Amino acid sequence: MVINKKRLTFIFSIFLLFSCSKSKDISQTDLFPENGVLPSSINHNGSSRNYALYIPPGYNGKDALPVVFNFHGSNDNALDHLFNTSDMRSVASLEQNPFFLVYPEAGICDGKTTWNPSAQGGSNCLDDLDFIETLIDSLSSNFKIDESKIYACGYSEGGAMALSLGVSKSNRFAAVGSVSGTMLNFNTPLNPMPTIIVHGTDDGVFPYPGDTVNNSIQLQLDFWVHFNNTETVPLLSSETNNFNGITTEHYRYLQGDNNVAVEHYKIIGGLHKWRLDQAIFPAGSSADDDTGLLLWNFFENYSK
Repeated sequence: MVINKKRLTFIFSIFLLFSCSKSKDISQTDLFPENGVLPSSINHNGSSRNYALYIPPGYNGKDALPVVFNFHGSNDNALDHLFNTSDMRSVASLEQNPFFLVYPEAGICDGKTTWNPSAQGGSNCLDDLDFIETLIDSLSSNFKIDESKIYACGYSEGGAMALSLGVSKSNRFAAVGSVSGTMLNFNTPLNPMPTIIVHGTDDGVFPYPGDTVNNSIQLQLDFWVHFNNTETVPLLSSETNNFNGITTEHYRYLQGDNNVAVEHYKIIGGLHKWRLDQAIFPAGSSADDDTGLLLWNFFENYSK
C-alpha cells in the first residue's frame, strides 16, 4: 500500500485538532488516512449516532466546501454503503470542485435498521430529521463547510430519507436526490427544492408504477413538479448504453420557482440498484460510478 505522506500529515493534523478541541460532539473511533475516511460519532438525544466522513484532498481548512449526505438502505450501515454500494469519493475529490461526503448510519426503527423519514415514525424510531440537522451543526463547528451548498441523496430507503429532508429541512438543504428509493413524507416544504430521482422500471422493492404500499414514481415526480412550479411537460432525451444495451430516459422539468428543476432518470429494465449500469460488483471492490457523478452534476447547480 502506498500512502501519500502529505495526505497522511494533513489527516493526522485533523486528528490532533479534534483531540485538542473543546467540542464534545465528534469522536474518532478509528482513522484510515490512506482513503480519507473518518469513522465518527456524535451524541444526539442521549444516543451515540455513527457516521463516516470523507475529507477530500482539496480541503485546506480555510476554504468552505460543499457537503453531500449519502444515506444507506435498510439493514445496512454507513461504511458498507460507502465502500460497496455508492463510493462517491472519486467525485468528491475532483480538483475543480471538491466536497465533503457524509455517510450517516441509521438506528432501529420498526424492528429493523432503517431511517425514520418523519417527525413521528413507528415503534422505537429515532428522530433522524433532527439527528441530521444536529450533525450539520456539528460539522460546521469543526470544519469549514459551505452551508449554502448542503445536499442529500440516498439509496433505497435512504432515498426516502433524502427526499424527506428536502421536504422537512428545505431551509438547510440546497437539493436532494433519490436512487431506487421511495417517498413517504408529502408535507409542504418551506422553500423550492431541486430534486432528482433515479429509478429502474423493473425495481422489485419499490415498483416503478407503485403498489398498495408504495407511491408510484410518477406521483412522486408530480409532487415536486407541482410544488416547485416547474413546467409540466418535460424535456425528454434517451440514451442506450452500447456496452450493456440499457436504455435510460432523461426527463427534465425546468423553469421552477427560483429557477429550480426536477429531473428524472428512468432506467428501462433497471433493477433495485444504485448503479446506472446495473453491474454487480464483488464485495470489497470499488463501486465509484456514474450515478454519483450524475447526482453531483445536478446538485452543484444549486445553492441556498
